[in-house]
Amino acid sequence: MPTTSAIALDPLKSAGHINLAEAVIARPPVVAIRAARRADLPQLGEMITALATHHNDAAAITPEILERDLFGPVPWITALVADGGEGLIGYAILVPLYRAQEGQRGMDLHHLFVRDGHRGHGIGHHLVTRARDLARNAGCDYLSVGAATGNFAAHRFYEHMDFKPRPVTGMRYTQALA
Repeated sequence: MPTTSAIALDPLKSAGHINLAEAVIARPPVVAIRAARRADLPQLGEMITALATHHNDAAAITPEILERDLFGPVPWITALVADGGEGLIGYAILVPLYRAQEGQRGMDLHHLFVRDGHRGHGIGHHLVTRARDLARNAGCDYLSVGAATGNFAAHRFYEHMDFKPRPVTGMRYTQALA
């Protein structure tokens, strides 16, 4: 996490000159945005659980389920992770979409999460940028994302990232298959 720079002034020089030999300039850690690997599954599951908890949802995710859905015979999702070198600090999960009437492929940014203490440093921005690139490379015409009605910080973030709000229309129904 970036910290405030400390600059030491050389008392032998006139006020206002900086002694670069003694200046301490903090650098932010290098964060790599990459595809999830099998070794990431426990940390990825932990972050998915943290996001579910934040939304007051129950999480039933396990590393085995993630392995099936990311690396199984029929991969169902794509996951990007933000790797801070000493562990994962964020992730994005993408799920394919299709608008049959328009013949358009799309990608849903199903989850976007950055751990507490790492927010506000551009990691979410980088995850969205990589998700957009991945969707384009997969031949998608659009990237979509949803945010809870009252999550105004998320609304501002996505609008800042050039997502356009769309009204939600109709009802969505589910049916258990097991």
